[in-house]
This record gives sequence, structure tokens and C-alpha cells, in this order.
Amino acid sequence: MTASGGGAAGHLRLLVLAPSRRAATETFVRANLQRLPFDTIACFGDERPWRQPLRLAYGLAILLSKALTRLGLLRLATLPGSLVAWLLIRRHRPDVVMVEFGFHAVRVMEAAAWSGVPLVVHFRGSDASADRRVRVLRERYRRLMRLISGVIVKSEPMRRVLLDLGAPVDRLIVSPSGADERLFHGAQPAEAPPLFVAVGRFVAKKGPLHTIRAFARMRSDLPGALAAGCRLVMVGDGPLVGEARHLVDALDLQDAVTLAGTRSQQEVAELMRQARAFLQHSLVAPDGDSEGSPVAVMEAQLSGLPVVATLHGGIPEVVVEGGTGFLVEEGNIKAMAAAIGRLAVDQALAGRMGAAARDRITASFTVRHHLEQVAGLLERVAKDRSALRRLPKEGS
Repeated sequence: MTASGGGAAGHLRLLVLAPSRRAATETFVRANLQRLPFDTIACFGDERPWRQPLRLAYGLAILLSKALTRLGLLRLATLPGSLVAWLLIRRHRPDVVMVEFGFHAVRVMEAAAWSGVPLVVHFRGSDASADRRVRVLRERYRRLMRLISGVIVKSEPMRRVLLDLGAPVDRLIVSPSGADERLFHGAQPAEAPPLFVAVGRFVAKKGPLHTIRAFARMRSDLPGALAAGCRLVMVGDGPLVGEARHLVDALDLQDAVTLAGTRSQQEVAELMRQARAFLQHSLVAPDGDSEGSPVAVMEAQLSGLPVVATLHGGIPEVVVEGGTGFLVEEGNIKAMAAAIGRLAVDQALAGRMGAAARDRITASFTVRHHLEQVAGLLERVAKDRSALRRLPKEGS
């Protein structure tokens, strides 16, 4: 339950509440736990160990909260998780509570009002964009914004959404999760074959079908020999994998496109070291779900790859159009194909852009930068505890 970090700030005690430890998408939750310089206690909503009563109670409370949410009993759904979170606070006496994901924070937020311990919420993407989250939880989010002492978001669009809901402007930081400099390095796109890589879940907002179509169009626009040498490897899994396979078959790309499934970070890093460029056609999904700042885009650039992506979410904040890659409008297959084609034809351009990308991410967008920003906010709200506004009671 406890994961202690190192460093001068280790005296600060942090309680982290998160929906899941095990999901592949929770990599960055685990990074926070392992590398934040605090005495960290973590509790997860999908764990129910019988020999640890409080953690068991927390898991059961979150399960009950989910059931009540599905029934539309949103205020009542807040109480079970909040009660157990309050007990956890009394047991562990943290200086700050940090909750991963806004929808999870709603399940436990009253514990902040009852305990007076500062609450910081880390929003990561769909929790501040998808209709199924924001529309349903809008009033609950407004209540949350009156209780929190700090907010972390991934991009400027997310920041604007939460400010509209009442987030405290002076305690809201934009901090992309960052790329791990220990893993992602060593790409040489100027010397690599025209191998293109895409990494991400096969879900609507990642646009995997758009990426396949753009790659197919690029090959059709190139001379035969060059087109035949182009390859695309797509890493990830999700509900659109079946449709992606059918599209690959329909476009006769079986020899050119590999759907590689889920891979470890180490395997992804090695694949990037062999590539010419990274592709991602992010877009707003039909349910409104949007990206924050996709970590794979930062990992690719840190590796030394140029990126072809979209003007979506926080991507323009980390990719410089014409400098570290190319950015096209969402849904513009033709423009994406043209951008991929430029990098397929011009290895020297890929090399220059890749070097600029590596320098940009190294300077501002690594995991180290992210953790320093998060740690700074947590320390600030802990020190400022005496100046916290009076927390309003439910219904005010």
C-alpha cells in the first residue's frame, strides 16, 4: 500500500487514490507513485484484499459508488467512497490527498470537506472531455471544484474546460505526463528505412483507421519501388482492432501494415529506434472524448523521431509544425498522406526534424519535468493549508 520516494521533500506524506493499479493505461499513475519524492500511500478502487480491511472497504465502496452512478443517484454515489477515504485519511494522516482522474475524485471528494486535508485532482483526458463523463458529472464537477486545493491537467484545452467549471486558476497547472528519458532515445531517422510507427489504443480518439487510410494513400502517391519499401507498425489493442484488420485487408496492405498488439515500453522504445517517423491521427471521438497530450507523441520525439499528427488537444503544445513534425487538420487524410510522403522521400528532413524533436522534449517534456511540476504543486498546497478557503457544505 505504501510506495516511498526519495529526495529532500520526503517528509511530506501523500495519499493517492486511483481507480486501478493494473490497467495498461495506468503507466503514469505508477510513475507518480514510484518517482514522486514523498512518503506515498496508495489505494486502488479495483483492489479488495481480504486481509487489509481498509483497502477491502475502499474497493467495495468504489464498487457500490459505480452501481449508484449507473442508477443515476449521483449525490448518493459520492458517499460510500468519501466515507472510506475519510477513514483512510484518519488512519494515515496525509498532508495532501491526490486523486487520479476526475471521475474517481467525484467518488471520494467529500472526504476533503470532512477532513480539511488539501485535495489535488489529476485530470488526464476523457475525464475532462468525453460527453459520458462531463455531461453526466457536470454538477458533481462543480461541487468538486469548490472542494479542491489544486488541479493538474494535460493540455490547454483541458485547462479551459475546468476553468469553466470553476477550477481555481491560481492552483491549476498544465503538465503533460512526459516521456521517460531512461527508455526513449537513440532513433536515427536519417539512416532508417521508411518504417512508420503508431502507438496507442485502438479507440476512436486515437484515429487508427485514419492513420491506416493516410498511409495507404501515401503509398499510392509514391513511385512503385519507394512505395513498396514503406512499412507501418501499429502497437496497441482495443475495440477498433477488428475493424482495423478488415481495413488492412480491404486496402490490400497485408504485406505493408503490421498490427502488433500490446507491447512493453521497452519493446516500443526499441521499435522507435528503428523507425523513420511516428504517426498519430488524434481526433474528437463521437462521444466528445479527446486527447490531453498523448505520451507516445512525446516518447517518439524524445527518441529522435519526427511526428505526423493532428491539430488536436495538447498535441500542438508539444509538436512544432514544420519544426519537429507536421500537423494536419483532424480528418484530413490527404494532408496526412502528403506529410508522411515527405518524410518517406526525404531522409535528411526526417533527421533534422527528429533532432529538433529530441531537443524540444529533452528541454521541457520529460517525466522528470512532469514530476517536478506535480511535486511543486503538492508542496505548495500542503504549505498553504492554513490559507485554504472554507470548504462549503454539500448543497451550498
